[in-house]
Amino acid sequence: MDKKIIHTGNAPAAIGPYSQAVASNGMLFVSGQIPFVPETMELVSSGIQDETHRVMKNLEAILEEAGIGFDHVLKCSIFVADMGDFASINKVYGSYFGNQPPARETVEVSTLPKNVHVEISCIATLA
Repeated sequence: MDKKIIHTGNAPAAIGPYSQAVASNGMLFVSGQIPFVPETMELVSSGIQDETHRVMKNLEAILEEAGIGFDHVLKCSIFVADMGDFASINKVYGSYFGNQPPARETVEVSTLPKNVHVEISCIATLA
């Protein structure tokens, strides 16, 4: 099996037994990102829009390390602590994609790691 671990210091270090991303057979699988600031591992807690921007910047850093960008993303999974934040998250999230956004789902969950309000993962093509 073709498998390459992707890691960058420009995104938060893993806080458990997982990789930031794994590339395999022309695909990139990016682990869920929460609003950690990579340099300090401090959480952004200044509101859902700031948290979402930080999550997207973390995803972007991992995509860039793999040599691609948001235009290669095929699917995202968004996990939220409160579906009432959906419109605010959607506004920020949408600003990172052009007129052909990826497939996605958004799911409200009872608790996210470190009690954050949003976590996003993605799957991208390396082609």
